[in-house]
Amino acid sequence: MRLDLSNSGITEKEISKYKKEVEKAHEKIYEKTGEGSDFLGWVNLKIEVPELEKIKVAASKIRKQSDLLIVIGIGGSYLGAKAVIDALSHSFNPKSVIFAGNNMSADYLNDLLDFIKDKEISLNVISKSGTTIEPAITFKILREYMEEKYGEEGARERIFVTTDKEKGVLKELATQKGYETFVVPNDIGGRYSVFTAVGLLPIAASGINIEKLLAGVYEAEKKYEKLENNDCYRYAIARNILYKKKKKIEILVNYEPKLHYVSEWWKQLYGESEGKDGKGIFPASVDNSTDLHSMGQYIQDGERTLFETVINIKKPYVDFAIECEKGSIDKLDYLNGKTLNEINHKAMEGTIIAHTAGKVPNIMLEVEKIDEMNIGELLYFFEKACGISGYLLGVNPFNQPGVEAYKKEMFRLLGKLEQ
Repeated sequence: MRLDLSNSGITEKEISKYKKEVEKAHEKIYEKTGEGSDFLGWVNLKIEVPELEKIKVAASKIRKQSDLLIVIGIGGSYLGAKAVIDALSHSFNPKSVIFAGNNMSADYLNDLLDFIKDKEISLNVISKSGTTIEPAITFKILREYMEEKYGEEGARERIFVTTDKEKGVLKELATQKGYETFVVPNDIGGRYSVFTAVGLLPIAASGINIEKLLAGVYEAEKKYEKLENNDCYRYAIARNILYKKKKKIEILVNYEPKLHYVSEWWKQLYGESEGKDGKGIFPASVDNSTDLHSMGQYIQDGERTLFETVINIKKPYVDFAIECEKGSIDKLDYLNGKTLNEINHKAMEGTIIAHTAGKVPNIMLEVEKIDEMNIGELLYFFEKACGISGYLLGVNPFNQPGVEAYKKEMFRLLGKLEQ
């Protein structure tokens, strides 16, 4: 993976001015001296062999006994797994893992119950406390469905719980019911948890090789732990330079539909990590070339308060050559001999030229191809850059105090008594 700042308008001189600040941010992460230091377990994450084997055995059991795994969770409890599974799976084959508990729509839940009525299913509910309302409600309804369909004993074999190691409503329920449990680590926040059991169990259940995924993560840990020539740190610096230039919105751009949920995961990662104390870059995303026909106009000609970070996938798994005779009635003869991937990249290159001319700085991340190793590196890259970027911004990148505000008002309106 390679960072390209040639279209960002940022000079090496500007980057060098952040040397001391980056050194301090680096020290805060590796010496655990900064705010939120209790949540840095993801930095040098190593999944022990027994835990990895336990995840693989459970995933194998799920695939053998079920047509479908329903993952119940919200925020970091589902976005990381969804991002990896969508990126590494066939675009149109029916998914063996689907997600619920991330909304409170009665229509959505009714459609889900209708969809699964003729299928063999397993559940993986993910919540550190068990009291987050969206997954708690969904789990209650689906647990009762499972017990009615399979009986209490049968349901026990099909329900897997990922929660706190020792305490919480969900942990108590899992112990009482005898469900197999996996641990949400105490030193890793939800949005950084994709490479723990939180993400790995659903990912493995989908059939993806989690050992290759983790190999990409471990390589990235080594690659981005140094201070010098660190593209991860340079990305964090570039974001903060542009923020100080009044570029308050960052748009993550992809040209591969499989990366849509990588963008959704990225938005939570940066939104929750940096959006506090009246500060922070607003994270947005587009899927090009699709969104060039919707958001493209605003990006080109709207307020100049934004910049783009483009994920450039260099090699597809397959490609299509275009063959057109000269004077063809469809007027596509100018494409003769070109491949679809080449055309897609020319759309990207043309867009970058147009947008930078329109005063929209562009950062590029070049990724060789979409596979387990590269996705592992990409997500770790964003996590590490987020921690550094948050410290450069002057906020705690590992808490989310604002998330509780809506909950307090919602519970008040629902009549929940303080506990």
